[in-house]
Amino acid sequence: MDTEAGPGSLPYVPGTGRPVPEAEPGLVERWRTQGGELVELLTQVRERLGGIAAFRLGSTPTVLVTDPRAVQHVLARHPERYVKRSHRARLLIGDGVLAATGETWKRQRRLLQSQFTGTGMRRYEQRITEAARTSAGRWGGYARTAQTLDVGQEMRRFALDSIWRSLTGHPLDDETERELAAVAAVMAALPTLPADVSDARDAVAADLARIDAVALHAIEAARSGAAGPDGPGLLRVLTDAAAEHPEYTDQLVRDELVTLLVAGHETTATTLTWLYLLLDRYPDAREQALAAGGEGSPQRRQAIQALVHETLRLYPSAWILPRYATEDDTLAGYAIEAGTDMLICPYLTHRDPELWPVPEDFDPRRFITPDGRPAHPGAYLPFGIGPRACLGMQFALRESTVLLEHLLPAHTLAFQSTPTKAVYGITVRPDGPTPATLEPCLT
Repeated sequence: MDTEAGPGSLPYVPGTGRPVPEAEPGLVERWRTQGGELVELLTQVRERLGGIAAFRLGSTPTVLVTDPRAVQHVLARHPERYVKRSHRARLLIGDGVLAATGETWKRQRRLLQSQFTGTGMRRYEQRITEAARTSAGRWGGYARTAQTLDVGQEMRRFALDSIWRSLTGHPLDDETERELAAVAAVMAALPTLPADVSDARDAVAADLARIDAVALHAIEAARSGAAGPDGPGLLRVLTDAAAEHPEYTDQLVRDELVTLLVAGHETTATTLTWLYLLLDRYPDAREQALAAGGEGSPQRRQAIQALVHETLRLYPSAWILPRYATEDDTLAGYAIEAGTDMLICPYLTHRDPELWPVPEDFDPRRFITPDGRPAHPGAYLPFGIGPRACLGMQFALRESTVLLEHLLPAHTLAFQSTPTKAVYGITVRPDGPTPATLEPCLT
């Protein structure tokens, strides 16, 4: 071992780079004593040591990566050196594409990728629009009756309707919505479940059973050839694959279906909820978006997309991306040993004042103004980057934009109360309900 590493640094392999600076043990101990969120520890590590830094929660160090060059190196340039070992939602999504690795992942992603780009996305445009119209009609009813709504629940309902129509060809019915509430329940429970897999599964067994029952019914309907009113959905692609490829067992089709349900609605719903909470604090941003152009114009659409992007900057769909170094490497001049746990943190990269001036402010103009955002691809990655970037990115952006095109011109929200903090689980979500009433827009 090279003695130049010294205390407070990762083990240094001669000739491979500098040792990664490591946070002093006292910083971690103070954080433990105070019982803070992991994001608070990561923020302190980044602020003290920079965009590539290490800390110890156990006997071995973990490397935090927020520097854009290093982010790109890990996720996009050398994903074979930095791999996923397991997905935190595996209990729910099984061997679906988010949790799969190696050649299995490549095969599963190849099957689904064409469904979420180009021609594939055009298949779902009308279904997303119908889901948005349904939400707009429901909001019109709330406005006429002065009924209180929960924004988070409404956004989850819209996003679930969008993905359900796309998967099955059917609009979301009340019974299916009630049963699929179990998806959100399991997602919320994941960070607090027992470490033992069997105990964790037992703790959410009833919710998993409800999800499995809905999935089985949908798979049987797709396999029977019975199309919904919007025609066959993406689920038919999976059942057809099962007929040709033996690896697509009933269990894997179920896992892919649940993966698409989770990825297709939970993150979108959370993003839209944050967006409306931000507009409550920054009402001028809504006015500026609507003033950018007339209904249906490219200018208004661009401005609304900027609202979504700025929300995703502050609250990225994937706020933290764990990886594992499979071999020795040099990362932006620093030595990384095989076996090192890595944490890429888009949440902190997006809030780096050297990349994003006044980063805590909600300013959608960053995504419209020339040079308003950093040019480096590793500086903005709400859905990840590289080969494991989120498959549904275009779907999520499209459904968010379409819904806002319907809702923003018609109503403003008056929140009765707002959450005081965020919960950092699989996603970053508001901690608490979001009750509001609707006020008609007079402009």
